[in-house]
Amino acid sequence: MTKTDPESHKSFGLVKSEKEGGLTDTFGRKHNYLRISLTERCNLRCTYCMPADGVQLSPKSHIMTYEEIYTIAKKFVDMGVTKIRLTGGEPLIRKDTSRIIEKLASLPIQLTLTTNGVIVDKFIDLFKKHQITTLNISLDSLDAQKNKTITRRSYFDKVYQNILLLIKEGIQVKINCVLIKGFNDAEIIDFINLSKNLPVHVRFIEFMPFDGNRWNLEKLVSLEQILSRVQSSFKKEDIIKLEDAPNDTTKSYQIQGYQGTFAIISSVSNPFCDSCNRIRLTANGQLKNCLFSSKESDILTPLRAGESITPIIQKAIQSKLKIRSGMDTLDKFKKTETHANNRSMITIGG
Repeated sequence: MTKTDPESHKSFGLVKSEKEGGLTDTFGRKHNYLRISLTERCNLRCTYCMPADGVQLSPKSHIMTYEEIYTIAKKFVDMGVTKIRLTGGEPLIRKDTSRIIEKLASLPIQLTLTTNGVIVDKFIDLFKKHQITTLNISLDSLDAQKNKTITRRSYFDKVYQNILLLIKEGIQVKINCVLIKGFNDAEIIDFINLSKNLPVHVRFIEFMPFDGNRWNLEKLVSLEQILSRVQSSFKKEDIIKLEDAPNDTTKSYQIQGYQGTFAIISSVSNPFCDSCNRIRLTANGQLKNCLFSSKESDILTPLRAGESITPIIQKAIQSKLKIRSGMDTLDKFKKTETHANNRSMITIGG
């Protein structure tokens, strides 16, 4: 179709109409960022993500096909989404990930991934071909033995070398580090120093509660505690506060003279819900309007039945609560029973 085709004008008008209000919630937050989990499976077993005894996986027939992922993603793009992040589990272990990336790259979006980095070297040419220029890599310790303890696998050297390879190939690397008090919080400065000679962007993530990860408030390393460690290790004038992008989840900093940066994602101690623009789609086709919400909206079943998913998406956005699915105080948040009905992180999508 050309732009002079009357059917093209009709389609364009529909897209414009959907974009005007379809993904804006009752608090005026516009949701233009969709995170799609490709699989519930992973080649690691990180303690904060997966319960020790594993998870009950969805039957294969309940997992979205690559065609369904594309169809749903296109609908979201028609409604105003401009960025899509692929997650898991580990997205790169899905057999048709390359095909999914190729299909989604045809949409007018910024496409990126979050991965554990174990097999990322096999996909560099694919990333370059489809202009994926930024990747988030999960790495929770710079000590090989500690990394084995938290991931229950021995892949530290492979992941570290893959990070160096990505940098060499011109791909921007953001390192996601989940901090757990008494385990890896002593490595905060080591991670920051990693950014001295490497153009990496280290992001410290507060330990968050999900089903089966044995979260409690005593394990939290808060925004304030992280900054206190930084201020004790560097001169005040050398700690540069960077300007955060709109809708950013991070509070970003740089040490004077360092190539890279570091940031803090404070979902627990200092949430950023007022500017949230994120929606999550699980691998089995459930829409989550908040990471911490136990409520989900099934869009895969009606899609397979040939029904419109637009009203379901709109209702999910309109029902989004102002702060952390209603947990608007730390007292509410720290009650373990509050999170009992939410999924394990591995089945939500990182």
